[in-house]
Amino acid sequence: MFLASTLLAIVATTAELDEASPRAQVAQGVLVGENQEGVKAFRGIPFASPPTGALRWTAPRPAAGWTGLREAVEPGAICIQPPSNGDPGVGPLPMSEDCLTLNVHTPGGATRSLPVMVWIHGGGYNNGSGTAGLYEGTNLARRGVVVVSINYRLGRLGFFDHPALAAERDNSTPGGNYGVMDQIAALQWIQTNIAAFGGDPARVTIFGESAGGAAVLQLMTAPSARGLFHQAVVQSGLGREQSTRLASDRPGRASAQSLGYTFASTVGISPGASAAELRALPAEVFLTPAPVFSTDNLIVDGTVLTEDVVAVFDAGRQARVPLLIGTNSAEFWWMRPNDAGAYGRLDDAMTEEERLDLVEAYGGQTGYDAHVVSDLVFNEPARHLARLHARTGSPTWLYRFDFVPASNPEPSGGATHASERPYVFDNLHTVGRAMGERDFRAATAMADYWTTFAVTGSPRPLKHPSWPRFDAATEVLLEFTNLGPTVRPVPFGDRLDLITRYRDRIAP
Repeated sequence: MFLASTLLAIVATTAELDEASPRAQVAQGVLVGENQEGVKAFRGIPFASPPTGALRWTAPRPAAGWTGLREAVEPGAICIQPPSNGDPGVGPLPMSEDCLTLNVHTPGGATRSLPVMVWIHGGGYNNGSGTAGLYEGTNLARRGVVVVSINYRLGRLGFFDHPALAAERDNSTPGGNYGVMDQIAALQWIQTNIAAFGGDPARVTIFGESAGGAAVLQLMTAPSARGLFHQAVVQSGLGREQSTRLASDRPGRASAQSLGYTFASTVGISPGASAAELRALPAEVFLTPAPVFSTDNLIVDGTVLTEDVVAVFDAGRQARVPLLIGTNSAEFWWMRPNDAGAYGRLDDAMTEEERLDLVEAYGGQTGYDAHVVSDLVFNEPARHLARLHARTGSPTWLYRFDFVPASNPEPSGGATHASERPYVFDNLHTVGRAMGERDFRAATAMADYWTTFAVTGSPRPLKHPSWPRFDAATEVLLEFTNLGPTVRPVPFGDRLDLITRYRDRIAP
C-alpha cells in the first residue's frame, strides 16, 4: 500500500504524445492532458515539492520545473492514510508521501476566462483524495466552470507537532498545520497558473465536505489565504469545535506538541529524540492509532490559523465572501449521545434543566438520542455560522439536503453524512447501486445550483426554484427533498435554539 507512485513525473518527447491532446503552459513547464467527452482533463499536476525526507513536517516548497512535455493523464498517488473501509471518496492506490498534486477539468473550446471551483475533499483529515472518481470534474466542467481537485497531507503527516520539530523552527516559521498549508499552496498555484487552463484567478470558489467543509471555514479565517478565493461552499463542515493549541496545554486539553510527544513515546522514540529521528520513521508508523479529527487534527498554531473558526466569525473577521453553507438531514444518524468518543461527550456539560428542555423539544428520549448529536455537530453550527456571516452583510445561503434514493439501504430516516457528494458532482454512476429518474433530477438540480453560484455569485439557476438569501428576519433555507428543491423556514428551529443557548453558555 505504500508503494511510491511512478506516475507523477512522466516526461515525454513530442513524438511520443498525440498532437491532438490538450496542452497547458504552467510556470513549471508544459503539460499534456487528454480530451474526455468535450472536457480537457489534466491530472497528477505537482503544485509543491514532495514533502519527503528532510521536508516531512515543513511548509510546502514550490514544485520543480521540467523540460520537454509532461504527460498529465494519470492521477498522482493519494496521500498516506489508513484503510478507508470502502469510502468512495478515497481514490485508487498507490499512496505515497509524494502526493501534493492536483487535477484540472476544463471545458473544451472555451473562448473566455471561466470561473474556477476548487474541491477540498473530506475524510476527517485522515482519509480521502482529490483523485477519487466520485470527484471527477467532467460533469461540472460541462456547465461552464474549471474544476480543480487537490490532495493535501493527512493524519500525523499533515497535522502534527513535537518538541523536537518546534526546536528547529524560528518564531516566523509555522508548524502543525501542514495539511492546511498544502491547501493554501494549492490555491497559490491556482492563482499563478489557472489562466493556462481557461480559468479566471479572480473568480475562485472553494468548496468542500465534512473535513473539507471544515477546511473551507478554516481558510475563511486564515490570514495567508485572503485573496486566494472569492466565494465559499461548506457542506457539513461542523464549525463549533475548540481547536488544540500548538504549544499550550489547557485544562483537559493537551497541546499538539504534548500529543505528539506522547505518541512518539508509544512508537519507541526517546524523550530526547531529534527531528531527524522522527523523520526517519516509516510513514506507516504514524497511522495507528488513527488521530482524532476534533482533537489531534484541528490545531490553532498562531500563524496559519490564529483562532477557532467560531471565534473569528463571531468577531466578523472572516473573509467576507459569498457563502453557501448547509448540512444533511440525518448526518450522524447511527451515533448516540452516550457513545464513546468526542461526539458522544458534547452534551455532558448540560444542566438537568437544559437536558429536560431538549428531550421535550425532540418529543422524548428516543428522538433526543436519535438526532441530538447531528444537531450539535452539524445543524446548529451551520445555522449559527450563517447567522454570523449574514450579520456582516455578506451574501449567505443556507441549505438542507434531505434527499434519499429509493435504493438507499440505510435505516437513516433521512440523508446520511456525505450522501450529497455524488449529487453535487452529478456523478451518480460512482455510487455503486441502481439510481432512478428521481436521483438524476436531484443531481442535475444540485450541480446546477453549485455551478451557478460559482458563475454568478448567487445560487439561482433559472430552471429551478429561486433560493433566497439567508437573513435574520426570515431565516429560510433551500431543502433538497425527494419531490425536488423547496424553500422553507429552518426546520426544528426550537431545538436548534436550545442548543444555541447551551453552546453560548459553555463557550470559553
